[in-house]
Amino acid sequence: MLTTFEVQNVRCGGCANTIKKALEEEGFSDVDVDLSCEPRKVTANIEDEASSALFRATLRKLGYPLIDEEIGFLDGANLKAKSVVSCAVGKFSDLKKKN
Repeated sequence: MLTTFEVQNVRCGGCANTIKKALEEEGFSDVDVDLSCEPRKVTANIEDEASSALFRATLRKLGYPLIDEEIGFLDGANLKAKSVVSCAVGKFSDLKKKN
């Protein structure tokens, strides 16, 4: 079933590229990142509770926790730093494709 989550720290197309690639590598289909609204929304085909947990864990590992997660100050700073790196990787991957 297509499920949409509100996600923190997503700023641009670089972030979206990283998220899409990581989720697709984990086996998720119909992945979409909506950059037109705030907070940003990520949609994917999620079949069960286990795949929902994997979805959440994958995003958090990249620095993009869900809006409903409680995050302390230091953990939040760490996740923002991870998201900046993930964003840069996504931008670089996009540039590499174009060349």
